[in-house]
Amino acid sequence: MARGRQGSPLVTAALALAGVILVLVPRRIVHAAERVAFENPDAGRLRPWTVPMARLEGIVFAWLLVRGDGWKRLRTPLAALGFVMALVPRSAAAFGLEVAYENPDELEVKSWVVPVTRLLGAWYLVVGLLAGRADAPEDGDSSR
Repeated sequence: MARGRQGSPLVTAALALAGVILVLVPRRIVHAAERVAFENPDAGRLRPWTVPMARLEGIVFAWLLVRGDGWKRLRTPLAALGFVMALVPRSAAAFGLEVAYENPDELEVKSWVVPVTRLLGAWYLVVGLLAGRADAPEDGDSSR
């Protein structure tokens, strides 16, 4: 299978490892993110499904990446998520808080979170649109 369809083996392995870490220690990841992103990290009350969904996200993410067609399957959802995050970062962050926390209105998000959400969204959009295209065969290239 062409490297462009899978992505760099090193990048794929690193991202799959990140998914495995999310499966193994989701609470640690969530708590670390809370300390970094919130002015009042101890105020958040996670919804009952937040940690199991984080674990499921890690399983699906790692599984798709280790499959030969994982990049292809991730492109559209990644680009769509990136588009929303880049276009309406404040709403995207608020939606994420609403889904994950029982008390999203009590959480004080640090001032850099919304601009970084927009930047991350733009990055997701670019990666989603361009992933796997770098090594795509050119017109007239019948070797692939």
